[in-house]
Amino acid sequence: MNVKEIRDKSDAELLKTVDEMKSELFDLRFERATGSIDNPMRIRELKKSIARIKTVLNERANAAKED
Repeated sequence: MNVKEIRDKSDAELLKTVDEMKSELFDLRFERATGSIDNPMRIRELKKSIARIKTVLNERANAAKED
């Protein structure tokens, strides 16, 4: 998910997406611990996407405070 796609979504959609990604991340970490993970790079991708979304949400919150 790139930044343009993230900025086009509403806050509620982004929060829902973060929850889904965190759930998937938990499952992938569990698979890694058991040794049955198919794509270990997916963990890195999810972590970066979650960070991007949180950054955009924080930018929006800070912009709202300044107004």
